[in-house]
Amino acid sequence: MKPPRPRAIPVALTIAGSDPSGGAGVQADLKTFAAHRVYGFSAITAVIAQNSACVGRVAPIDAALVAEQIATIVRQCRPGAIKTGALANAEIVAAVVRTIRRLRLPAPVVDPVLLSSSRKRLVDRAGEAAIRSQLIPIARIVTPNIAEAEALTGIAIDDARSMRAAARELIAMGARAVVIKGGHLGANQPALDLFCDGRRFVELIGNRIKGGADVHGTGCAFSAAIAAALARGESIETAVRGAKAFVTQALKRRVTIGRGPAMLDHFARR
Repeated sequence: MKPPRPRAIPVALTIAGSDPSGGAGVQADLKTFAAHRVYGFSAITAVIAQNSACVGRVAPIDAALVAEQIATIVRQCRPGAIKTGALANAEIVAAVVRTIRRLRLPAPVVDPVLLSSSRKRLVDRAGEAAIRSQLIPIARIVTPNIAEAEALTGIAIDDARSMRAAARELIAMGARAVVIKGGHLGANQPALDLFCDGRRFVELIGNRIKGGADVHGTGCAFSAAIAAALARGESIETAVRGAKAFVTQALKRRVTIGRGPAMLDHFARR
């Protein structure tokens, strides 16, 4: 009797730093992919000593090795979607952009990680400028939080109107679509995320979850969920809506692992 043929499965690639706690970074991205029944590839950009409460040392990987990781895994299978996270420095940003262009890979979901939740810088100033000038112009969608959108655009954001102005600026930089996460917009306001595809704005409003702003790794899970949905062939707006629902459920079922802030339950919907 012949053994069953292996079945095909969607594949997504994360290009990001590590998180030994598993709450953010590559480890969280891979869990998010798995929760969406998507096979996860990964390329490590930095080894980061961190837990859910703090970040210690950030050790960037050599930029050429980051590029080689991507090229090697792509020889096995071209991913249906890509997401980027913490990229550490300008050399790594440039290497990632060159590799995506050279191999004609899918336009990435760009999570422009600048600071950790504990305010530790995860990309240097030159790297931040490279994200703005090199990575955003090739993005399928950019997923900044309020602070990241302000840093990238120079626009102070305190309401839906200023969120729209920042989204327009990111589209003008070259991104095909933007979703600005409004979880930190204000404790007394609804959880508003603003999606823009270059033609129209869509306000995605949800109930604010008490304590949710302090949970580790929400941004990573959100962008990885978008990438997973794109790998499965969903439209960008459907992917964003699904990612918001995924993170909301994971927040509601958040878990405490020892000391420190809570972390998402990435498999809450299963």
